[in-house]
Amino acid sequence: MAENETLECITEHERILQEIESTDTACVGPTLRSIYDDQPNAHKRFMEKLDARIRNHDREIEKMCNFHHQGFVDAITELLKVRIDAEKLMGQVTDTNRRLQEAGREVTAQTEEVICCRIQQRNMATTVEKLQLCIPGTTAVCVPSVGCTICFCRYYAALKTMEQLEKVYIPRVSQYRFCQIMAENLPRLREEIKEISMSDLKDFLESIRKHSDKVGETAMRQAQQHRTFNSAIAKQASMGHYTKPVYSLNGRTHTHNGLMIDDNTGDEDEADEEILTAQDLVDFSPVYRCLHIYTVLGDRETFESYYRKQRKKQARLVLQPQSVCVQHETVEGYRKYFNQIVGFFVVEDHILNATQGLVTRAFTDELWNMALSKIIAVLRTHSSYCDDPDLVLELKNLIVIFADTLQDYGFPVNRLFDLLFEVRDQYNETLLKKWALVFREIFELDNYSPIPVETEDEYKLVVSRFPFHDAEIEKQDFPKKLPMSQSVPQIYTQVKEFIYASLKFSESLHRSSTEIDDMLRKSTNLLLTRTLSSCLQNLIKKPHIGLTELVQIIINTTHLEQACRYLEEFITNITNVSPETVHTTRLYGLSTFKDARHAAEGEIYTKLNQKIDEFIQLADYEWGMAESDGRASGYLMDLINFLRSTFQVFTHLPGKVAQTACMSACKHLSTSLMQMLLDTELKQISMGAIQQFNLDVIQCELFASSEPVPGFQGDTLQLAFIDLRQLLDLFMVWDWSTYLADYGQPTSKYLRVNPATALALLEKMKDTSKKNNIFSQFRKNDRDKQKLIETVVKQLRSLVNGMSS
Repeated sequence: MAENETLECITEHERILQEIESTDTACVGPTLRSIYDDQPNAHKRFMEKLDARIRNHDREIEKMCNFHHQGFVDAITELLKVRIDAEKLMGQVTDTNRRLQEAGREVTAQTEEVICCRIQQRNMATTVEKLQLCIPGTTAVCVPSVGCTICFCRYYAALKTMEQLEKVYIPRVSQYRFCQIMAENLPRLREEIKEISMSDLKDFLESIRKHSDKVGETAMRQAQQHRTFNSAIAKQASMGHYTKPVYSLNGRTHTHNGLMIDDNTGDEDEADEEILTAQDLVDFSPVYRCLHIYTVLGDRETFESYYRKQRKKQARLVLQPQSVCVQHETVEGYRKYFNQIVGFFVVEDHILNATQGLVTRAFTDELWNMALSKIIAVLRTHSSYCDDPDLVLELKNLIVIFADTLQDYGFPVNRLFDLLFEVRDQYNETLLKKWALVFREIFELDNYSPIPVETEDEYKLVVSRFPFHDAEIEKQDFPKKLPMSQSVPQIYTQVKEFIYASLKFSESLHRSSTEIDDMLRKSTNLLLTRTLSSCLQNLIKKPHIGLTELVQIIINTTHLEQACRYLEEFITNITNVSPETVHTTRLYGLSTFKDARHAAEGEIYTKLNQKIDEFIQLADYEWGMAESDGRASGYLMDLINFLRSTFQVFTHLPGKVAQTACMSACKHLSTSLMQMLLDTELKQISMGAIQQFNLDVIQCELFASSEPVPGFQGDTLQLAFIDLRQLLDLFMVWDWSTYLADYGQPTSKYLRVNPATALALLEKMKDTSKKNNIFSQFRKNDRDKQKLIETVVKQLRSLVNGMSS
C-alpha cells in the first residue's frame, strides 16, 4: 500500500514539474500551492525532485555550451574585425547626415508648416461637421426658439420643435453639455405648455359659463324663425301657392348645427343679415388646442376626464333655478333659464361633432337625461304658482321653442311635451278661473229683461253675436224685443273667446287635428259644466234674484242650450275635424243648461212659496167671531193679485214650467191654509170664523178656475184645494151622518177628509167655554144635538184609533 502511494506521489511531482516548465511563470504560484495542500512532507520530496531536475538541466546546458564554444569565439573575432570598418562608416554617415540636415533644414521647416496646416484643416473640417450637427439644435429648433413659440401661443409648433430636438437633433450631439441641458429642459417645457393650455381651457369654461345664455338665445331665436318659416311654407302649400324657398344654412344641417335660417321672406336687409352659429359666438380653439396638446403628449384620457367632470359640474349649476325665482308677472326668468340650458347643450353638441371622442353621445345623453328631470321638476314646481293664463301661455310657447331647439340638435324632448299636457291642464284651470270672473261680471251687469231692438242694424248686430232665429219675431215690426237678455250673446261670445284661448295652447304641440279637437271640446265641456254651471247656480241662489229674474234666467238657458250645436260647428270649423268622427267628444252644454234651468225652476217654486208664506203671515183672523162679514180677507186678495201678475210673467216660460209653478203655488197655499186651521196654538174656532175661512177658500178656487196659466185640463188646478173644500163643506153643512155612513167608500162625498183632521177641527169647535154662543144655543134649544156631537167625536176617535192600530 505504501508503495502505491509513493508511485502516485512521484507521478504527480513529475506532472507538476512538466507544467512548471511548459507554462508561464504567472501560473506557477497555484501549481506550487497544490504541493503544500497535498500529503504531509510531500513538499520535501518535491524539493528533492526539483533539485534533481535542476541538476539535470545544468548538465544539459553545460554540454550545449561546450558544444558551441568554438563557434562563439570565432564570431567574436569577426565582430572585432568589423568594428574598425563600422567606425569609419559611422563617420561617413554622420558627415552625410550633417550635410543632409543642413540641406533639408528649409524643407523640414516647410514640411512642418504643411503638417500644421493639414492638422488645422482637419480640425476645421471636424469643427464644421460638428457645427453642422449642432446648428439645427441651436438655431432653428433651440430652446429659446421653443420659448418664443410658446409666448406666441403656438403650442403645437413648440411641441413639434421639441419632438424634433428630442428624436433627431439632440441624439446627434448628445455628447455636448448644452445638449444635455436642453434635453433636461424639454419635460419642463412640455409641462409648461400643458399648464398654459389647461389655463386657456379653464378660461374658456368660465367664459362659456357666462355667455351660454347668449348662445342659447341665438339658437332659440333661430329655431323660432325656422318654425315660423316652416309654418309660412305650410300655409302657402295649403293655399296652393307653394314656391320652393331659397334659404342659406351655415353648419351641417338645420336639424343639427345650423342655428339660423334666412327664409327670404323679409326685406332685403333681413335677407342679407349674417347667419350666426355656435362657432361664430364661441371661440372653441382653446378646447381644440388643449385636446390636441394632451393627445400629442399621450395624456388625452386625463384631459377628457377633466373636461367631462367640469362640464357636468357646470350642467348642475346651469340647472339650478336661481334665475327662475317664482315670478308671477313675467317669463323672463324662465327665458334666461332656458337660454343657459340651450347654450350649454349647443356647445356640447358642437364639441361632440367637432372632436373625436372628447365627449360621447352616451355622455351627452346622460347630461340631457339629468337636465330633463331637473327641468321638468323646476317647471312643474314653479309653473304651479302661475294664475295668469297669458303668463302660462307665454311659458308654454317658451317651452315649445326650447323643446324644438333641442330637438333640432338631436335631443329627445318627448317628456317636455308630456309636461306641456300638465301645463295645459293648469292653463285650462287658469282660463276657467278667469272666465268665471267674466261670467260673474256679465251676470251682475245684466238687467234680466228682453233685449230691445229699435232698428234692423241693431237686430243684425245681436244676431251676428248670437245665433238667434225666430220666424215670428222676424216678422214683427221694429221696435221689437228679443226674448233673451243681454247676457246671452255676451256669454256665447265669451265661450267662443275661451275656445280661441284654449286653442292657442294646443298650437305647436305637434298633435293631430283630431287630438286638438278633442282637447278643445274637453276644455269647453269643463267651461260649461263646471264654470258656467257654477256661476249660474250661484246666480240663482242670490237673494236679490227675484221671480222675474229667474224667469229670464230660464229663458236665457233655453236659448244657450239651443246654441250649443253652433258651438260644436264653431269648433269643427277651427279644427277641420268632422263631428261624426268616432271618438269625437260631444259638448255637455245641454245637460249644463238643463241643470241650471231645473235649479231656476226649483228656485221659482221656492220663492213663490216663500212669497205665499209672507202673505199668509199677514193673515189676522178673528177666530172667535160670531158671524162672517161676507167678504174675503184682504191679505188673501192681495196674494191672489200677486199670483195673477206673477203668472202673467210666466207666459214666456215653457208651458210645463209655468203649469208646474202654478200648481205648486196652489198646493202650497192650500197646505198653508190647512195648517192655519190645524195649528195647535189655535184652541177655539167659531162657526163664523169657519164661514170667513170658507169665503177665502172660495176666492182661491175662483182663482184656480180662472186659468191663470193656460194648459190645464178641466178642474185640475182646483183639485189643489179639494182637501180644504171637502173639510169646510163637512162643517158648513154639518153632514156628519153622511161622512160617517160613507167613510171608507170610494164614492164618499167627503173622501179627502181625514178623520183625525175632522176630529182636530171639531175639538176646536166643541163647547168647552161659555163664550161659545153656538153651543150655548144648542144646549138651550136642542140638547139632543149636543149629544150628537159627543157621539160624532166618539165615532171619529174610534175611526182614528182604528187607523192607528
